[in-house]
Amino acid sequence: MKILVFAEQRDNKFKKPAFEAVKAARTIVDQIGGEVIALAVGSSVHSIAGTLGGYGAKKVLVVEHARLGLYSSTAYSRIVAEVASAQQVAIVMIPATALGKDLAPRVAVKLDAGVAADCTALRIENGEVIATRPVYAGKALTDVRVTSVVKIFTLRPNVFTAGSGDGEAVPVEHVAVQLSEQDFTSAVKEIKQSSGKIDVAEADIIVTGGRGMKGPEHFPMIEQLAQALDAAVGASRAVVDAGWRPHEEQVGQTGKTVSPSLYIAVGVSGAIQHLAGMSSSKYIVAINKDKDAPIFQVATYGIVADAFEVVPALTAEIKKMLGKS
Repeated sequence: MKILVFAEQRDNKFKKPAFEAVKAARTIVDQIGGEVIALAVGSSVHSIAGTLGGYGAKKVLVVEHARLGLYSSTAYSRIVAEVASAQQVAIVMIPATALGKDLAPRVAVKLDAGVAADCTALRIENGEVIATRPVYAGKALTDVRVTSVVKIFTLRPNVFTAGSGDGEAVPVEHVAVQLSEQDFTSAVKEIKQSSGKIDVAEADIIVTGGRGMKGPEHFPMIEQLAQALDAAVGASRAVVDAGWRPHEEQVGQTGKTVSPSLYIAVGVSGAIQHLAGMSSSKYIVAINKDKDAPIFQVATYGIVADAFEVVPALTAEIKKMLGKS
């Protein structure tokens, strides 16, 4: 079985979910045999492409073009579909990032492929790949089997372990895909994001503030705790709607779905839309003075107290423990 993995990159650096997807594909072929082929698309990605071999790719294909530095839904989908067809792969794996969620259905149409989206687990059953994915806003999990000839799986970031990537680098092969002006009818022109910030979708630790923070002037308290933990700062929808924090930090059904190792919710009530975006976190710590807040139903540890007293004390203790000034 051949598996093609789309390795997402930005600014000629692979995103963490790209390594996770390659490793997940390798785990599958180790059980049923086959080959993992990684595909890197960009303006100048040849120099980094070989590193994908360290995560389990047997072969790395590169498609480079001056206009592929930023994502184009029309060009990228054509490239992935053409490479998948040429390589005669049975499975295409794509990270379930914002880009991947846009790309996967477009590729599926071109390949007449079924899609199992936002998978949180993969296993082999009777020689077939069975995917586990959340449904009903994360309230339940369902096992799905894709019955089309070519199958597409998108993998939720931070769920599959990438490992150390200390395997051997592999040769890189350039693939020529003839692109015309028509292939760039849809394209990203510019990406604006706060420099130096950790993306909540890829962060291993997230500290999220909710409406209980009472105002944007209190969010430095959240930022200080996040900084002590080398974590990303998240926000609930109510906070973003109020203009306290940027949308790129929003966690939830209408924001970003996250699966960090540690999720700290401060002053977050835990509306169902928010829980849908973070309930798959490995450990959840909730800090809220309302003992009946829904967030406590999914929390691993809960602190019923005033966040304005708990968070500064917690930050100070963490800094002390980690030797940070």
